[in-house]
Amino acid sequence: DLGSISTTVPKSMANSLWNTRAISYSGCAAQVFFFFFLFSAEYCLLTVMAYDRFVAICKPLHYGTLMGSRACVKMAAAAWGTGFLYAGLHTANTFSIPLCQGNVVGQFFCEVPQILKLSCSDSYLREAGVLVVSVCLAFGCFVFIVLSYVQIFRAVLRIPSEQGRHKAFSMCLPHLAVVSLFVSTTVFAYLKPPSISSPALDLVVAVLYSVV
Repeated sequence: DLGSISTTVPKSMANSLWNTRAISYSGCAAQVFFFFFLFSAEYCLLTVMAYDRFVAICKPLHYGTLMGSRACVKMAAAAWGTGFLYAGLHTANTFSIPLCQGNVVGQFFCEVPQILKLSCSDSYLREAGVLVVSVCLAFGCFVFIVLSYVQIFRAVLRIPSEQGRHKAFSMCLPHLAVVSLFVSTTVFAYLKPPSISSPALDLVVAVLYSVV
């Protein structure tokens, strides 16, 4: 979270203080890479956390075996590795597209949809293919999280004591709230129809999923 914010907010604050809106081409590429790297790694880690809660509540006697230190290291490494590969693919593909419509990005950071608006139409279709793959991967993680919580809520509702149910819910609700805000704002930002798009709405949504 700190890394994601540090990728976008300091530059926008500096531009505001110095009354400028400029960012170099390499700086923009670096911003896109680190943003996608940290963003996708966080989403993978949120998926792993859903599995952690599933094991803790549904299979408590096996928790030490399934979530041992070696398993945690492997899952964390997989999350960071996935984020790195995804960010590299996305950044290389985005910045290999020729920009035919100027160099003004209508956002407070180098957001990919805003960069794509500056690209040629044929190249845009190539990037759209990467976005489709991204949606498929994100949807896979989302389905895993949902299925984990379906099993969790079934197990929680079978707990006889009210105190036990409250303890289980209190462990899951913060994670569920973060996932909901994270997923809903990101999906809206990248998949909303062009008919409802506006600079003000794009800014609000970007602040929600990248800062809040």
